[in-house]
Amino acid sequence: MAQYFSIHAENPQTRLIQQAVQLLQQGGVIACPTDSSYALVCSMAFKDAQTRIRRLRGVDDNHPFTLLCRDLAEISTYAKVNNSQFRLLKAMTPGAYTFLLEASREVPRRLQHPKRSTIGLRVPRHIVTQTLLEALNTPLLSMTLQLPGQEVPMSIGWEIRETLEHQLDAVIDSDIVHVGATTVLDLTQDPPELVRAGVAPWPLLLA
Repeated sequence: MAQYFSIHAENPQTRLIQQAVQLLQQGGVIACPTDSSYALVCSMAFKDAQTRIRRLRGVDDNHPFTLLCRDLAEISTYAKVNNSQFRLLKAMTPGAYTFLLEASREVPRRLQHPKRSTIGLRVPRHIVTQTLLEALNTPLLSMTLQLPGQEVPMSIGWEIRETLEHQLDAVIDSDIVHVGATTVLDLTQDPPELVRAGVAPWPLLLA
């Protein structure tokens, strides 16, 4: 049965964050709030955890994960970023944007786009998510928590626990949760392309 962590949205309890980190370090799968609804997250190190997330979502091996990163420096570790891309990233992070970039050697091949060698990355604007990333000290693999047959992602902690309590290791509940998907921008294109319109607006600097 999934553990249930009620974590303050502005002052996350260190003890609960550490318990969530321990589960992730042991290969656990957690439902975590972000600035664009809930996400299923796991450590990059555990392929079994990634398989569990794909199974929960009802998607195949071609459905991409997104790397949740703490900041621009971490994005630059896991993606190849040129000067113009860096300026855009600096202007739009943190926020509910996912950026498609060429993956660096730090990203396992199984997580890259099979033909383009790209990876989606984002820096969430959510204190609980950021605190979890800081404590873990490495990016998290994530996928929007939208189950098969659902039209919108899940956004209420207790409902997630009731629905998935036997399939998750933990649910992090928080007072501040948004509903909707991220806005996806392909920065490998010049000019950048809007891949998916989400909760974040189309940036004026790209208009």
